[in-house]
Amino acid sequence: MRIDILTILPRLLDGPFADSILQRAQDNGLCEIVIHNIRDYSIHKQKQVDDYQFGGGAGMVMMVQPIADAIDKLKSEREYDEIIYLTPDGERLNQGICNSFSLKKNIIMLCGHYKGVDQRIRDHYITREISIGDYVLSGGELAAAVLVDSIVRLIPGAMNDETSALTDSFQDNLLAPPIYTRPADYNGWKVPEILTSGNTPKVEEWRFEQALEKTKTRRPDLLG
Repeated sequence: MRIDILTILPRLLDGPFADSILQRAQDNGLCEIVIHNIRDYSIHKQKQVDDYQFGGGAGMVMMVQPIADAIDKLKSEREYDEIIYLTPDGERLNQGICNSFSLKKNIIMLCGHYKGVDQRIRDHYITREISIGDYVLSGGELAAAVLVDSIVRLIPGAMNDETSALTDSFQDNLLAPPIYTRPADYNGWKVPEILTSGNTPKVEEWRFEQALEKTKTRRPDLLG
């Protein structure tokens, strides 16, 4: 998988992609993450990428030309399955979307800034608009980092135990059950006996019951 990220603040993304699962996935050739500075495509002497809104109003808008040229350049080099715009008014990210994106081969992610991008970019280039929640960030970089992480960890080989992702919260519309590790008794706080019983079918039954109860209490909306 190749993920190209368009941003005006590339240094914001140096850290998230240089450690843990994301770094290992890149080192092992499972994915390639390439960050592009939109300012490099500006035709203006000062590398301007934003301008005032037509019709007036507070806040600047990212201009068509630098973004369009950047996307056109990338599209001339390979075919892309998705061109994603990270925006608060996009489709809210969920595990199903992450699962589907993880099956793609090439993806472009566009990080918005200021009041957002000129609508013509959204109309003529963007294939999917994604929000990571009902709140506003200073830019799309952190949202892009979240989306990349949620996708790459699902690529076979990215995680040491590939079955781990299958038992994450939301994979089956249930929150994950409580989890424990050694010691079985810490200051009198004991692990439920069923988990140390060695009875795998009973353990799985307990985990399902716990996940169901937790979901009913915290996220009943997931149960439809």
